[in-house]
Amino acid sequence: MPLGRIDMAMLGQSSFRRILLSRILIFSIPILLLGVAVTFRKARTSLLDTARQNLMESAIRKADTIQSSLEALQTSLAIASQTSLLQSGSKPASQALLTELLPQLPTDIRCLQLTDLQTKQLIASTCGSEVLVSVDQATFSPTPSEDDLLRAHLLNIDTSNRENQGTMQSQLTLEMSTPVYVDGKLRYSLTAQAVVKQLESAEPWSLLGYTVVIDQDGTFLAHPLPEWLGRNMSEASDAERYENIVSSAMRDERATRHLFDFVGDETEWLAGFTPVEIPISATETHTWVVLAVTPLDNALQGLQSITQILFILTTGLVSAHLLAMLYMARDLSRPIEQLGKYARRIHKRGPLERAPKNFKIRELNQLSGVLDNMVSRLEERARELEAAWQEAEAANQLKSEFLANTSHELRTPLNAIIGCIRLVQDGCCDTREEEREFLEQADKAAVHLLKIINDLLDIRRIEEKGLPLSVELVDLRTIIKEVIDIQAVQIQQKGLQLTVPELFYPIMVRVDPARLKQVLLNVVYNATKFTDKGGITIRTRVETAVGVPLDADEQNGRQTQEHSESWIVISVQDTGIGIDPAQQHKLFRPFVMVDGTTTRKYEGTGLGLAISRNLVEMMGGSIMLQSEGLDKGTTVEIALPIVDAPEVPSDASKVDGTPEVSTPVSQRS
Repeated sequence: MPLGRIDMAMLGQSSFRRILLSRILIFSIPILLLGVAVTFRKARTSLLDTARQNLMESAIRKADTIQSSLEALQTSLAIASQTSLLQSGSKPASQALLTELLPQLPTDIRCLQLTDLQTKQLIASTCGSEVLVSVDQATFSPTPSEDDLLRAHLLNIDTSNRENQGTMQSQLTLEMSTPVYVDGKLRYSLTAQAVVKQLESAEPWSLLGYTVVIDQDGTFLAHPLPEWLGRNMSEASDAERYENIVSSAMRDERATRHLFDFVGDETEWLAGFTPVEIPISATETHTWVVLAVTPLDNALQGLQSITQILFILTTGLVSAHLLAMLYMARDLSRPIEQLGKYARRIHKRGPLERAPKNFKIRELNQLSGVLDNMVSRLEERARELEAAWQEAEAANQLKSEFLANTSHELRTPLNAIIGCIRLVQDGCCDTREEEREFLEQADKAAVHLLKIINDLLDIRRIEEKGLPLSVELVDLRTIIKEVIDIQAVQIQQKGLQLTVPELFYPIMVRVDPARLKQVLLNVVYNATKFTDKGGITIRTRVETAVGVPLDADEQNGRQTQEHSESWIVISVQDTGIGIDPAQQHKLFRPFVMVDGTTTRKYEGTGLGLAISRNLVEMMGGSIMLQSEGLDKGTTVEIALPIVDAPEVPSDASKVDGTPEVSTPVSQRS
């Protein structure tokens, strides 16, 4: 090789040390980073799951607070309504009682009012002369029972509160009215304006969250932004998510959802929610959805410290890993470089010169010894190369035979595809439905062609019984019909008569449908290929095979069912060229041809029957071929055990209108 060409070849090369270092880093660094990413992902998922659980529990606590506050207020008002001072209707006494009662109630009460239901006039009020709620007498029962006194009330939500304008603070403002009965008759209503406050926080590390209350009709009853009170959730940019939360809560679900643009800043929020049943009156109940909402970044506040730790740890590991790889690459490459120098000048070495040894790596010391013996082993290597060349020639011959046999298996469905397409292309179809039928047959053949290709790639596995089968219980009639549909066009093109059985009863066998279909296609295709005139006949019959010796009673004709087994025999008979009986034993051997000239004429390789035999035997059946001689036709029979075979009547199958009687005709051992 010229010197310039050597220099050009070396320009694209790299040193062993550089290649070793780059390969180790290429494979190790991504794995390290992947581990860090998985750890980060796992930590984030764990923190997010914890935040979801805490927010859902916070929503449940908020709902319990609302429910308990309303129940306590309802009970307090019911007890107060039964006092004689209120029932007397005296303005001074009622005013004094309401003023004294205001700070004693369990919730934050802003106002108490006593209203005459007949005159609609205020009798007493702690917050001015404006009536909080206009209550109709029909709202309450005129003469309730003693049990109704604690349940009778009217709840009204005040969504006009703007006290917290400009702040992030949620509160639920409501008015509750309780009837006051005098001598068992409805006379007054006691109304309280209350504010139900929640313990809430959306600060980092806190998972209490802001409180949001949504009525079942989608109205915001409580919201950290006062301008959203009384508005419907359909007005929000996240309306679909709110609707999903409400619909889930109405199904009594408690879960968490992600919200976007909760306060108009396009950040992501995490919301836990729960439903709560709130009695509006003695006869009406509403479902409120209580949410605990907090920013997602605050819920995952701990992830920042984890990220910093992972970054520092990753940086340290990568640095330490890089240093270790540098030292390791140096220790590994230095002996290789010394041996390389020795190998480059081995043709100039002295008779006593030896390769460098005493390395710390045992394999490299062994390599040094190999280099010392290289010259003496050249002749042996030459003989080994010659033997390898001969093996390569033999392998090349086998490859050529394999390719030829492969073309044999591919041609069967391919001819069906070409035949169907040409019938359509040549306008041989009378209707559009007939064209579609041929195209469907071509499609089925194309799918089967792909399966044959996959099977041929696994021919060695088939011979070693290593190919897995998908065995299932199938009706043999379906497989026979599919095979006939694929091969019918090719048989028709050759002008042959096809006689097929008309099966009326199911024949259940436990086989791999695709493999059995492949076997039948091979057999029918061979019958078509080697038949130029006459026809092909497909028959089925049931035989009884005896698997164990008969006892004395059975010899007298009383054979029991457990000693016998029913088989279905599929017979494919053609009127083709036939086979010499002396050559029939070769047919089931792969890559063996009975007659080379005949095979080349009909484009055969002998692989199809070998594959078919292996597949049938793997499915528990048997296959055999019979021919009386040349030009006397051939019959191939495939026997498969029937699963729970019923008694087959004499007219179980028909061929061209003539009944075929399927009865046991022989015993197969």
